[in-house]
Amino acid sequence: MYCFNSDYTEGCHPDILAKLAATNMDQTTGYGLDPYCDEARELIKKAFACPDADVHFLVGGTQTNLTVICAALRPHQAVLATVPSHINTHEAGAIEHVGHRVLPLPSADGKLTAAQVAAAWQKYDTDPSREHWAQPKMVYISQPTEIGSMYSKQELTELYAACRAAGLYLFIDGARLGYALGAPTNDLTMADIAANCDVFSIGGTKCGLLFGEAVVICNDELKPDFRTIAKQNGAILAKGRLLGVQFGEAFRNGLYTSICQKATLQALKIKQALAGRGFAFVTDSPTNQQFVILSPQQYEKLSHDFVLSLIEYLPDGNYSVRICTSWATLDEEVDKLIEAIKTL
Repeated sequence: MYCFNSDYTEGCHPDILAKLAATNMDQTTGYGLDPYCDEARELIKKAFACPDADVHFLVGGTQTNLTVICAALRPHQAVLATVPSHINTHEAGAIEHVGHRVLPLPSADGKLTAAQVAAAWQKYDTDPSREHWAQPKMVYISQPTEIGSMYSKQELTELYAACRAAGLYLFIDGARLGYALGAPTNDLTMADIAANCDVFSIGGTKCGLLFGEAVVICNDELKPDFRTIAKQNGAILAKGRLLGVQFGEAFRNGLYTSICQKATLQALKIKQALAGRGFAFVTDSPTNQQFVILSPQQYEKLSHDFVLSLIEYLPDGNYSVRICTSWATLDEEVDKLIEAIKTL
């Protein structure tokens, strides 16, 4: 059976694997202080037009979110996020485990709005007993969101303005950033991302690398002691050059965006086939994740030949099912899935 349940079922892009093999016997300094990491940092800063940013390489997504939030917040501070946000639903309470609260806000499309952030801050700031509350200090969003939706340039610009007005840091989780950048409806450039947040991550694990996430810190306030805090959280890889080699190859000639764009276009082809058969979607996703509503019988029929991800049992008895493409998804398997959809 072919997997359409996730975008990290394969290893890594052949070019990255070849670079890892070619540099395998090189001797370098550890902990990310090697020439490969230095080169990757410069390539990322150039791509995102943020020459003064600090770039750090970590291993995994949960580790990255935890480390960034720990580094930004004092013990009494908390982070605002959507109810379905990754830090609120899929990280086993990692943020709360270290003493920070996630303050979830409702969202029908997986996104936060500037108005929500402003209202949440005003509610805290004007409460006479606010000294008894966890203090909001950071806003966490994902681009694209956990359900495939995307922030537009206007939405992100307005959100960041609301954060600055309230004195809140904005953190963009870019675990799937490449798939958003490759979406036909995307109007955010890499430079726009860096200019409209305090810190963001670039996902490698889901976007063609064996593993790895890059943290890009744009706000000078968040730069001091980040490496020490990362070390405290077990986030500094001794053989850090393995991360630098991968990110360097991914950003050397636009590989990162090109392979992710293909995956997004494949997902939209599947979406078109589903829409043509009259299927409804949980959200209007323009990215590599499509969340479609299937009956149990339809889900079982597709599951004979394809691995899909059952996300939620819906109140009406139907299922919310994720169909996900990746940088490595084969065109012929997409065509087979589309033919199977036509039989439902």
